[in-house]
Amino acid sequence: MADGQITARDLRDLGVSGAHLHYNWTEEALYEEAVRRGEGRVAKGGALVVETGQHTGRSARDKFTVRDATTENTVWWDFNESMSPAHFKALWDDVRAHMAGRELFVHELFGGADPAHRLPVRVVTELAWHGLFIRHLLRRPDLGELAGFEAGFTIVNLPSFEADPARHGVRSKTAIAVNFAERLVVIGGTSYAGETKKSVFTILNYLLPEKRIMPMHCSVNVGEAGDAAVFFGLSGTGKTTLSADPKRVLIGDDEHGWSPDGLFNFEGGCYAKMIRLSAEAEPQIHATTRMWGTVLENVVMDPVTRDLDLDDASLAENSRGAYPLHYIPNACDKNVCGHPRNIVMLTCDAFGVMPPIARLTPSMAMYHFLSGYTAKVAGTEKGVTEPSATFSTCFGAPFMPRHPAEYGALLKDLIAQPGVNCWLVNTGWTGGPYGAGERMPIKVTRALLNAALDGSLAEAQMRIDPVFGFAVPVSVPGVDPKLLDPRQTWANPSDYDAQARKLADMFVANFEKFETHVDEGVRAAAPKARG
Repeated sequence: MADGQITARDLRDLGVSGAHLHYNWTEEALYEEAVRRGEGRVAKGGALVVETGQHTGRSARDKFTVRDATTENTVWWDFNESMSPAHFKALWDDVRAHMAGRELFVHELFGGADPAHRLPVRVVTELAWHGLFIRHLLRRPDLGELAGFEAGFTIVNLPSFEADPARHGVRSKTAIAVNFAERLVVIGGTSYAGETKKSVFTILNYLLPEKRIMPMHCSVNVGEAGDAAVFFGLSGTGKTTLSADPKRVLIGDDEHGWSPDGLFNFEGGCYAKMIRLSAEAEPQIHATTRMWGTVLENVVMDPVTRDLDLDDASLAENSRGAYPLHYIPNACDKNVCGHPRNIVMLTCDAFGVMPPIARLTPSMAMYHFLSGYTAKVAGTEKGVTEPSATFSTCFGAPFMPRHPAEYGALLKDLIAQPGVNCWLVNTGWTGGPYGAGERMPIKVTRALLNAALDGSLAEAQMRIDPVFGFAVPVSVPGVDPKLLDPRQTWANPSDYDAQARKLADMFVANFEKFETHVDEGVRAAAPKARG
């Protein structure tokens, strides 16, 4: 087997010896090796189709942070599972022993497009396709940057390693353990590649606030006039789909930072949901399924014709595609831009009571950012088989190590800048809750977003929602007025009223833990639960 780029580096700084290391292989070499090993199959057009086995989404309950002097007073322990330093040492000792004698791929990459704030990260994988995946998703240094590369963090991903709950202090044979003091992440017992990507996001979410930089689970695009837009939202709410707008330049689809200089992408690629992907509704993303080197996780393929069936969820509801950003024709090559003019908070409302779009005051924006209401969409996490209402603070709680109030305070300062409009967009259900209503048509969502981004929606006539208090447009060209007032879409308006009050109660109960961390204006933005 031929090596790619040979270097004199090794992993002795981590105490690893006896492994056969391949450094910084190119995408072509990793693709070829993955096929040679039988890790994946080639689809029509050249995408690499892989299966991840029992883990087809993140194992959120198997993620741990080492609790020590570094993290004791900086990590939000109400949400993050802790691991003792002794348990991590036992885990790392066993992982190092497991690495001995194995062929491993080592990748030196950057998290962050802004050279002033990027994180040099070393990723060690045992699967060639995991190497191809992470080279798509992170940012690839040029030869000059590689020559002086020094890793700020190391991520070791070994799907074949199985944790021992009794010895390692974990819940199952799967473990994702983050050690901020040792600048090390260990992943074992899962082949789902998203764990590596989200580990980088978690690290940046911990480090950047110390520099007064806001890390965000969001997509970003920018118009011809330099009018940047931020799209907050969890997986399945439409961040990737809605930011891939042929009329606007894509900065990135998932993770960004907001510094005093503007916005910058953390990544060099996209990780899009593939299930039921439509060539008509999402042509740019759909086209990547027929491009060489795209990694397709758990997408069903005909073994003879090599045609893909994106509607078949027999392998996973959370089928995914990973591809470099330049596969999107209108993507920005530098992946940085100025401050946003519009902030969009995407929610997938499983109750079917939220309007398709609403305008938020800054206090309301803070309230909804800290609330993070959406639905867990089927397949995004292991064990989730249908949408269910949830609150994920900052629209990314699983990746936010610090207390939400820290991120909220940063965002509050940033959105106070003149000319920033904030919107809440429902990409979930209308006409009833999940199981009774229908999913919001993507054409409607796009029409409303276009009106928001071009500035016309800010001038539209608005009504004040009696329960949630935000401003909702009365009419928008090309959109059925009934959709703008969700109460009118329900067969029985009294059923809508009861459901709206129920959701308002959930908002109020969820926000109790934040009330002492915000001012009176934010507290007053709460829905009127029993009005």
